[in-house]
Amino acid sequence: MADEAGRIEFTKEMRKTYKLLFPNMAEIHFRILQNTFRSYGYNVELLTNDGQEVVDEGLKYVHNDICYPALLTIGQMISALKSGKYDLNHVALMMTQTGGGCRASNYIFLLRKALKNAGMGQVPVVSVNLSGLEKNSGFKITLPLLRRALAALTYGDLLMLLRNQTRPYEKNPGETDALVDKWVDDICARFLKGKGFQKKQIRTLTREIVASFDRIEILPVKKIRVGIVGEIYAKYSPLANNHLEDFLRSQDCEVNVPGIMAFMLFKVDNRLEDIKLYGGNPLKKFVIQILYDYLEVFERYTLDAVSISARYHKPASYRAIKQMVRPLIGYGCKMGEGWLLTGEMIELVETGYENIVCAQPFGCLPNHIVGKGKIRQIREMYPQANIVPIDYDPGATRVNQENRIKLMLATARENYGRIKNQEK
Repeated sequence: MADEAGRIEFTKEMRKTYKLLFPNMAEIHFRILQNTFRSYGYNVELLTNDGQEVVDEGLKYVHNDICYPALLTIGQMISALKSGKYDLNHVALMMTQTGGGCRASNYIFLLRKALKNAGMGQVPVVSVNLSGLEKNSGFKITLPLLRRALAALTYGDLLMLLRNQTRPYEKNPGETDALVDKWVDDICARFLKGKGFQKKQIRTLTREIVASFDRIEILPVKKIRVGIVGEIYAKYSPLANNHLEDFLRSQDCEVNVPGIMAFMLFKVDNRLEDIKLYGGNPLKKFVIQILYDYLEVFERYTLDAVSISARYHKPASYRAIKQMVRPLIGYGCKMGEGWLLTGEMIELVETGYENIVCAQPFGCLPNHIVGKGKIRQIREMYPQANIVPIDYDPGATRVNQENRIKLMLATARENYGRIKNQEK
């Protein structure tokens, strides 16, 4: 039954019989998150439907002025519901909701409108948020669930980092991907048994994961290093960025995609910065600081584990990135990915990934300001920075996007050749 605002609540009774669908973004992370929710009693399924059909469904029900991630996530869910695979009277949808100035806060309402227009208004939509924006008696983010979710993101960040730094150099093709799948299955199995998310278990398992990747035989070659930054969905989702990572690998590059935990820290830290800038309740600040410190513990699991191997590049901590960005942008610039996007570009350039693709949904104003808008200043500080902003939207062709990236790579190879000649 709908409430006064027309919202269908996801009830305790629904939890027993309904399947919860949620859109894909970061492949490794979300495969583990799926089992995180399952371990807590939710019947969830990660959507993997892809292709032009998803875009077409999004265009039917979402105005083209709304940013591309909204169009894709809503299109993916509507397309799945229309596939005939699900009982529309026993299925619900999950979507994150930040509550900030980004249009992502409105995805929930756009999705409900799309469902109504598609004749599926009876399907409940569950808001996944930490801000108390919407509540459902059948779905709650509790502290134990949050701890498991943070553990899932920690494992996801680590596996993504190890995969990206190993696969381009592996002696036996396919060995890296097979090891990633093995660990994802292993972690998911542990979660379903109520294991793998305690502090000691995470510390031990992350080190075991690094040691296992360290045993993969690699070739003594050097490749062009390329970092990927941008709006969070376009940055991670192959659906949104036209399989950008796969394309870069086909061009014989090593890819570096900064982890999700830094973004989580950024979102919590923003609340602390708001209190510093505008004042606020001391008790609220105390609680937020506890959450921030807790997230940093999970970040350290990844950084400490990577440190045990000389093979892998250890990314900078969130605190270090925050210091790097100070000369260019204020901490009050926090819509979308805010100053963190600028900081990630600086961190990549400083650590040898000076070739960068900045993935921007065409209509994402905050990311155009803190991404494309800061490129000139970054180049002034770091002449070696080779950054190309790429717009992603329904009207952008994959050929044009890849041709622009190829031009960036041509410059990268020219710079690399010049450096090699200087070293002789």
